[in-house]
Amino acid sequence: MFTKIGNDDRSNLIGSIWMVISMAAFAVEDTFVKTAAEMLPVGQILIVFGLGGLFLFACIAKLNKDRLFAPDAFSPTMRVRMLFEIAGRLFYVLAISLTPLSATMVILQATPLVVILGAAIVFREKVGLRRWIAVFVGLIGVVIVVGPGTDSFSVLSVLGVIGLLGFAGRDLASRVAPITVSTSMLGFYGFVSVFVAGVLFAAWERAAFVWPDVEVALCLVGSVLVGVAAYASLMKAMRTGEVSAVTPFRYTRLLFGIGFGVLLFGELLSIQMLIGSGLIVVSGLCILWKKRSAAATA
Repeated sequence: MFTKIGNDDRSNLIGSIWMVISMAAFAVEDTFVKTAAEMLPVGQILIVFGLGGLFLFACIAKLNKDRLFAPDAFSPTMRVRMLFEIAGRLFYVLAISLTPLSATMVILQATPLVVILGAAIVFREKVGLRRWIAVFVGLIGVVIVVGPGTDSFSVLSVLGVIGLLGFAGRDLASRVAPITVSTSMLGFYGFVSVFVAGVLFAAWERAAFVWPDVEVALCLVGSVLVGVAAYASLMKAMRTGEVSAVTPFRYTRLLFGIGFGVLLFGELLSIQMLIGSGLIVVSGLCILWKKRSAAATA
């Protein structure tokens, strides 16, 4: 049974507020993770984060009487989704740990553009010329931020791009996931993927685990609690208002991420990053405007 989505102004306003709350919470989660990564190995962070998140979503599933181990949860689509989730989470956490938070946040904003590109290739969805142009303009923005061939280029920036591809693949797989798989189940297996990513990376890195001090321990706990709240708020936003109305507010994560990067980590914003982020945001908004215009005339 599908959830009824409101399409009136009040529902769209409430959905937009939930989206802004979600994006702010995701940015806070990233800040906690980046702070913890200054002391702890990445594998350890992913393991603790994954265990905490899957436990909380297991409790939510229990309250909702969802069957976590139903057959549909292990369908081929869900297995593919988990593989992309593992790649996305691992490389994204590596990116925010080793590169400026603001730059990684800019790269992440291109995820919807890559999803559209993937939908056209994998699902044979029709993509008009204007939308193709918008997608490629956004991807050019990513290239500008990464800056290959320039003095500011760092090979570590590729980590954020791989994380972006992982998240895009996860979102594409989610589109064809069985409808019997609830939000709490998706959240549970999403954090299972984080845990698996942590185990695999820890085995490869072979870095000794570190007993965290009080400050770092609070960062880990905070990242789990805020991360779960962010995910739940995102689902609430997508199920309250129209997609075309609430999705543009995803770009507020860029503002929060850049703000935290500058204020808390002393990061500097280059002209290159500002131009790239502008291209990504404008291309994304153009695509959403095109969708809304098409829906209005239908």
